Amino acid sequence: MPPQPVITAASLSRSFGPLTAVNKLDLSIHRGELYGLVGPDGAGKTTTMRLLTGILEPTSGEAWVAGFPVGTQAEQIKEKIGYMSQRFGLYEDLTVMENLLFYADIYEVARSVRQARIERLLGFSNLTPFVDRLAGKLSGGMKQKLGLACALAHTPEILFLDEPTNGVDPVSRRDFWRILYDLLREGVTIFLSTSYLDEAERCTRIGLMHKGAIIIEDQPKNVRNSLATPMMEVWTDKVRIAGEIVRTAQGVSSVSVYGDRLHIGLERKEVAAAVLVMLEREGIPVQDHREILPSLEDVFISMVEK
Repeated sequence: MPPQPVITAASLSRSFGPLTAVNKLDLSIHRGELYGLVGPDGAGKTTTMRLLTGILEPTSGEAWVAGFPVGTQAEQIKEKIGYMSQRFGLYEDLTVMENLLFYADIYEVARSVRQARIERLLGFSNLTPFVDRLAGKLSGGMKQKLGLACALAHTPEILFLDEPTNGVDPVSRRDFWRILYDLLREGVTIFLSTSYLDEAERCTRIGLMHKGAIIIEDQPKNVRNSLATPMMEVWTDKVRIAGEIVRTAQGVSSVSVYGDRLHIGLERKEVAAAVLVMLEREGIPVQDHREILPSLEDVFISMVEK
């Protein structure tokens, strides 16, 4: 028999008055996956997290986590999971060590294993030199790592992380992902949400979310390859004007701006030559151009526009 999923949702929905935040969501996540729920602010990612962790009740549909139904056995689920919200509840007037001890108390970690576990979490997160520092005096990246360490105090089987690197500097983001990969090797299932599409590339599987629904779900490379339309990349120092011009061209399906580059979706390869002629005619200098594979952002924008 195939392994049973550790996270399942069936037609899971949540409405707030007239607003449907999560719309008939189906999920099936297996042990050892690093699953990324990807989408912009307002897509329904945080509501999904809160539904799966038993914080919110669904308007309709069902969900199971670690074999327990979320609606009736939320307390049993809490013993199996770690949850780090966007604003994790660190106590800023407590030190790093005091926060870890506090969460060890909350999770009822046995005193016989508590010290060894805390020392491991401190080493894991590179926080050992800062055990006596107040949490309020930590940098944003260090606060995130302390929040993760606190969420791991009871050695959960499944880890829910809601936009864990939002607003964190690039170096701290790299360190945070190193920790996640270490956890993955230890068999922890990780379910995270992110609006960073470069981070989505690091997940074993992703679901692109729009208006409360997953519009495509697969391995990142398969999601990229799902966009059948050819694409070209154009470099120009007048990228905004160029984008407005190209959007009017026949045979162009999408246009996205990336710094000094345009990603242009084409209905067929032959349209590329016409695009370059149009830009030249409008006096837009093109430094270079090439055919490219679509990025996750290209796929997302194309699907949303459709």
